[in-house]
Amino acid sequence: MNKFTQLRPWLAHLAHTNRLVATKKNVLLKHELAAIAKKLDGKSSVFFPGPDGHSMPVVSGFMSSRSWIAEAMGVSEADLLNAYRLAADNPLPCNLVKEGPCQEVVYRDFDVRTLLPVPTHSEHDSGPYITAGLVIAKNPKTGVQNVSINRIQVNSKDRMAVLILPRHLHAFQQAAEELNQPLPVAVVIGVDPLTLLASQAIAPIDSDELEIAGALHGQPLDVVKCLSNDVLVPANAEIVIEGHIPPKVRELEGPFGEYPKYYSSQEKRQVIVVDTVTHRKDPIFHTIVPAELEHLLLGSIPREATILSHLRRSFPGVLDVHLSLGGVGRYHLYVQIKKTHEGLPKNVISGAFSSHYDVKHVVVVDEDVDVHDPAQVEWAIATRFQAKRGLIVIHDAQGSVLDPSTTVGLPIDEDGVIPAQFQGMSSKMGLDATKPLTYEGHVFTKVKIPGEEAVNLDAVLDPQFPIASHLKSN
Repeated sequence: MNKFTQLRPWLAHLAHTNRLVATKKNVLLKHELAAIAKKLDGKSSVFFPGPDGHSMPVVSGFMSSRSWIAEAMGVSEADLLNAYRLAADNPLPCNLVKEGPCQEVVYRDFDVRTLLPVPTHSEHDSGPYITAGLVIAKNPKTGVQNVSINRIQVNSKDRMAVLILPRHLHAFQQAAEELNQPLPVAVVIGVDPLTLLASQAIAPIDSDELEIAGALHGQPLDVVKCLSNDVLVPANAEIVIEGHIPPKVRELEGPFGEYPKYYSSQEKRQVIVVDTVTHRKDPIFHTIVPAELEHLLLGSIPREATILSHLRRSFPGVLDVHLSLGGVGRYHLYVQIKKTHEGLPKNVISGAFSSHYDVKHVVVVDEDVDVHDPAQVEWAIATRFQAKRGLIVIHDAQGSVLDPSTTVGLPIDEDGVIPAQFQGMSSKMGLDATKPLTYEGHVFTKVKIPGEEAVNLDAVLDPQFPIASHLKSN
C-alpha cells in the first residue's frame, strides 16, 4: 500500500474515492462551516471554496476515520498501532533545506483576522479559533523541538491567545519565562496526514515529533528555518505563522468547545505575538471541528500506540488496547489480555493508569472480546464483572484538566479559578471484566454456532426466489 506523504495528493485521493466533497462558495466562517463539516463527519471530508468570500479555501475532516488514517499510513487497520509504535521508536532526523513551498509568499505587514479564513466553530466559542495548527518551539535549554496542537484564539491583527496544557510546550514556555525571554514559535497549518498524526505522539520531552513524521514517511522530513526565528517547520506545509510568546503576558481566552464536548472556561492564557506569515501560492487552510471524529482520532491513536507499548513492557500478555470514542478518545481505555494469572488484570489496570494521566476508567477483557466493539466490552462487563472482586478505585489522582467533572467540589481562589495544584484532580476506576481461568462446565463458554464464520451468503441466498408467492393468504 502507498503512503500519502503530501497533503494535496491525499485530498485528491479522497476526492477520487468519493470521500471529499466541495460546498458552494460563500459558506459562513461563523458556525455554518463547522456545522456542514460536522454533518458529514466520518462520511466525507469537506472542501470549502471561498468561505465568506475569502480567497483562501478551507478543508476539514480528512482524518475522520480510523481506516482512512491507516490508509494514509499505507498499512492495514489491524497494523495501525504497531506501525505507529515502530515509527515513534525509530525517529529519523529531519532534512534541512534552504527553501520550501511554505515560504513562497511572505507577509510582514498583515492582519491575521483577514489574511486567514479562521472559523468560529461552536455556539459559545469566544471567537475565531485556529484548531489544526501545529505549534512548534525549541527547548530553551537543549534546543530540541517539540510539536503539539493547541487551540489558538485570534484576538487581533497580530495577537493570539493560546491554551498551553502542562506538557512539553508548557515546560519550554516556563523555562523561557524564568529567563525573562520570549519563546520563539511557529504555528503550521495544512500538513500532510502523517505529519499531522506524528504531532500527537506521546514522546519524551526532548523528542522532535517531526522526526517521528519522517519515520512515518519512510524518509527524513524536509524542513526549512523560519524567516524571523530559528524554528524549523515542514517545508511542504500550506501556511506558517511565525511569532513569539512574550514572558509574563496573559490575555483572556475562551470559552471554547473542547474534546470532552463541553466548554472550557474563560481564563487568562499565554499570548502568541505574530511576527511574520508565510504560505504556499494558493494555500489551503485546515480546520479541525472540535470534539468530532478528526479531533478525537488524532488524539486517541497515538495514545493507544504509546499505551500499548508501555503495557507490553511489563505485561507481554496485553494483546490490544482501545481508547473509545464514547470516552472522548482519552478517558476510557479498554485492554485485551491473554490471562495467565487471576491477579493479572488488576496489575494491568494499575499499569494503565500510569501510562497517561488522562486515562480515567480502564476495562480489562479476555482475548475473545474485541476492544474496538463497545457492545462486546459492555457484554463482558455485564457477564464477567463483579464489583466486589473486580473493582479498583483510586481517589485524588491527576487527571485531565479539561474533564469538567474534576471541577466539582474543588477550592477556588478570589478570581473564581481553581488553583493550578488542584486542577484535574480525579477519581479513577478499573474494572476486571475477565472470566476466571478455571470454571465448571460451560458456564463461561461463549456461545457459538458451528460453521457460522464459514457461511458464504452469496452461495446460500437466492435473490430470485419468489417469497411473496409463498406468503399469500388462503
